[in-house]
Amino acid sequence: MRQNFLLALLALLWPLLAALPVAANTICTLVADPVSRTVLLAEGDCQTRVTPASTFKLPLAVMAFEAGIVKSATEPRLPFKQGYADWIKSWRQDTDPTMWIHNSNVWYSQRITEQLGIEQLTAFARSFGYGNADFAGDPGRDNGLERSWISSSLQISPLEQAGFLAALLQRQLPVSNDAIDGALSLLESPRAAEGWNIWGKTGSAYPRRADYSFDYARGWGWYVGWAEKEERRVVFARLNQDDQRHEITGGLRARDGLIAEWPGIAARAGL
Repeated sequence: MRQNFLLALLALLWPLLAALPVAANTICTLVADPVSRTVLLAEGDCQTRVTPASTFKLPLAVMAFEAGIVKSATEPRLPFKQGYADWIKSWRQDTDPTMWIHNSNVWYSQRITEQLGIEQLTAFARSFGYGNADFAGDPGRDNGLERSWISSSLQISPLEQAGFLAALLQRQLPVSNDAIDGALSLLESPRAAEGWNIWGKTGSAYPRRADYSFDYARGWGWYVGWAEKEERRVVFARLNQDDQRHEITGGLRARDGLIAEWPGIAARAGL
């Protein structure tokens, strides 16, 4: 009788349980002052480098504006072609720079990296202090311009992400202010949290196994950006890694998690 009751109860609760988000392990939560470069909060491992995934789109946008490849928030609008990365429905259309960032479009990034080339990408990344600035790609595959920033050779730590953001906001990168303004104009509108406005860029990727397949149960999720309240501004980096597969990308869940937790994070950072 008791077993039948428990089974019936489980049947009733299962749809609700199945709808709950799968937990992700937070590798790092970091908050820093962009002016003094003081780390205000560093929880977890904030110094180990991993793939930047689509958070690389923000420095890539700066590079593209500086090189004259991207002209504005709407130019150039590039045509979608058969054979381009089309993993997401929103990518299967002609795309402009704002759509590129908002939809985290991989093939648009690839068209920019092709025009920049590995030498220019490397020079920019080194001057930005952006991780290891390695655009070689996967060993023996000659795919650096295609995917070096996605589970491949380019690696960056949460601490280095915060350093790049600080230099970007303080206009200390070796590029024009127009390039910085152009890149920042592509980001989504800020999200609100307890009086703070939060801007950022997500990133999601999966580790590769030795046989070159993806480990879909161990996906990374990034959210990096900055928050402002009245006269105060801080930069942040959140990095998660899953312990099982999930339908919603790690980057989106990292973003939503950080925003939901922001009041507590801000308090722990002394803000």
